[in-house]
Amino acid sequence: MAVDPYLLPLVLFAVVAVVGYFVFASFLFGAGYQPTPRGAALEMLRLAELTPRDTLYDLGAGTGALIFRAVRIYRVRAVGVEVEPIRFLVLRIRRALAPDPSRIVLHWGNLFALDFAEASVVATFLWPGAMDRLRPRLEASLRPGARVVSHCHAIPGWTPEVHDARTDVYLYRWPEAGRADGAATTDGS
Repeated sequence: MAVDPYLLPLVLFAVVAVVGYFVFASFLFGAGYQPTPRGAALEMLRLAELTPRDTLYDLGAGTGALIFRAVRIYRVRAVGVEVEPIRFLVLRIRRALAPDPSRIVLHWGNLFALDFAEASVVATFLWPGAMDRLRPRLEASLRPGARVVSHCHAIPGWTPEVHDARTDVYLYRWPEAGRADGAATTDGS
């Protein structure tokens, strides 16, 4: 059986193109693809003190490592938000194969257009510029007692309740503890 000499280069080109798109095309949508490391994901879920009564919003859900783990371990209702179409397709396939897909809602689109009133927990692994843009949306719609967990990047102007230096995970509660007016400050008061 003769193999077409162009088949191997064609397959290699296709693989490189798919991987390149998956990793780099997301820059077109506002952020590069970088999965949350397993240890950081577990720490985010632990610090969030999830219970089955919680609704977790994962902003920039990627391929769903956080939301599927949260549903499986903590039995939460999870909302995954992703703008990049290939990763969103992966999320939909994973949801279809999940043991309890009714606990998972997926949104394809811009996370800056969301209302977070339903969220008891918001999880992020976004770049600093995105965190700065996200802050006023969170302040406008988070309900009292909501928790925000972030990997790698702090929310500008907010004081974390906990920062785990080992995994670089931040935990915030809204409104900040000790603030009667709910306003976040940069001076920690």
